[in-house]
Amino acid sequence: MRLRHKPWANDFITEHSQYAISNPEQYKGKWHEIFGNHNPIHIEVGTGKGQFLAGMSQQNPDINYIGIELFDSVIVAAVQKAVDLQLENFKLLNVNAKDLSEYFDENEIDRVYLNFSDPWPKVRHAKRRLTYKDFLSLYEKILIKGGEIHFKTDNQGLFEYSLISFSEYGLQLKYLSLDLHNSDFEGNIMTEYEEKFSGKGQRIYRVEAKYMNEDI
Repeated sequence: MRLRHKPWANDFITEHSQYAISNPEQYKGKWHEIFGNHNPIHIEVGTGKGQFLAGMSQQNPDINYIGIELFDSVIVAAVQKAVDLQLENFKLLNVNAKDLSEYFDENEIDRVYLNFSDPWPKVRHAKRRLTYKDFLSLYEKILIKGGEIHFKTDNQGLFEYSLISFSEYGLQLKYLSLDLHNSDFEGNIMTEYEEKFSGKGQRIYRVEAKYMNEDI
């Protein structure tokens, strides 16, 4: 994806710190204080322009949502959505996903969403895929016991790779769909990419993967 530089983006993000949280490492283990409640916390890694999380926040007011996005020229659109909608359960972090454990404590997050992640198709770039084992280990550290990853993509190769990666890591695969938009799944919120790809007739793949580390 080619990114268009937006020199004003950083200032806009800074101006709206009630939604785009600065210095998030200060709130590790304390995110319920930011939201002012003890509702479950779901994060989206690679939130892009924020359409998915904004929709989820509206649909589920009793769940807190945090979007993670590295590029300020992209996340600024998500910040604008947060400002326009004034959702109290919607926050954003302009940080790198590989540093998640610096911002979230153990057992602090209830669910991770991965939507239309960069497929990094070359074999030598496998470690950069957000469903690579090192990332799965990172998510496990911050998720509650038995926490889940919900994954959507239009890329069949990435989907097949991810199913293998999830299985080899020991996750339980649930609610797998090879054609989401022609399935009986209800309540789907589309991302910007999802609208684009499905509009071209491309299939959308989806799976829920659960960590099998629940306390007995």
